[in-house]
Amino acid sequence: MHLIEPFYGWRNHYIASEDPSSPFYNRIYSEFEFQNSVYNFYIHPQWDEIGSPTLFIKILYIEYDENYAIIELMGEWNDAIENDIMTLKRDIIETLMNEGINKFILIGENVLNFHYSDDCYYEEWFDDVEDGWIALINFHDHVINEFERIHIDHYFVMGGELEDIEWRTYQPAQFYKKVEDLVTKRLT
Repeated sequence: MHLIEPFYGWRNHYIASEDPSSPFYNRIYSEFEFQNSVYNFYIHPQWDEIGSPTLFIKILYIEYDENYAIIELMGEWNDAIENDIMTLKRDIIETLMNEGINKFILIGENVLNFHYSDDCYYEEWFDDVEDGWIALINFHDHVINEFERIHIDHYFVMGGELEDIEWRTYQPAQFYKKVEDLVTKRLT
């Protein structure tokens, strides 16, 4: 797992640790010191801690003028024990929402498992975005199935073409436009 790095292809467009409005502003990273782990396996030191021992993220891109953020996730999303959605919502999402972000693209190909608790924070996040949305991209089928089984899937735009986007081949604005077009088709 230590070889799975957050996507770095857009670093010439955006770096969260250099953005004064980012929750990770001024964060310093090590390229060599591995300290965080998931399932007792060290993960790459470029992943950002959010206060959960199992879920890590990387804000890949934020466009404040267009009000969107692209966030890559890594690890186990565990609401049952760690209440990861509360931590993510309170410490990251709300900080971004205070800066006007209301459209969130979550990339989940490195989310290994999901464990459910309740839907309070999902509902709150959904209500808070008002004219925005939360899109899930490239999550594993078993994670999507769990979202659907417990009925939190209606808080997200997910499935279909959103599960097969080769997002690394796009520039950030192009990727956002592709997702926005798919979301708009679903919502209208």
